[in-house]
Amino acid sequence: QVQLVESGGGLVQAGGSLRLSCAASGRTFAFNNYGMGWFRQAPRKERERVAAISWGGDSTDYADSMKGRFTISRDNAKNTVYLQMNSLKPEDTAVYYCAASRAYGLGAPYDYWGQGTQVTVSS
Repeated sequence: QVQLVESGGGLVQAGGSLRLSCAASGRTFAFNNYGMGWFRQAPRKERERVAAISWGGDSTDYADSMKGRFTISRDNAKNTVYLQMNSLKPEDTAVYYCAASRAYGLGAPYDYWGQGTQVTVSS
């Protein structure tokens, strides 16, 4: 059983920052063998790709609207992936999910998903 648990969401004013974390666990889950991604879904909208990071963290991929504002990183010793979000905008309001893939990239198929953490940006 693989568990991905997101944390760090909350309410922030426009222009502020948040850092999301996603802790992975599982008896047979080899975190450093998985690409990781962040996605988000706003009310009444489809799920949107945010960022992805490769197994070793040396490659990253971002959706165009997040480039320059969001940074994905990972700590394989802690089985954790992070999403640093700066210059937040009200349109960034959504539930943010992390996911794990045997491949890498925003377009890769993701095998495991977390439950999500709410991010609300006030204007």
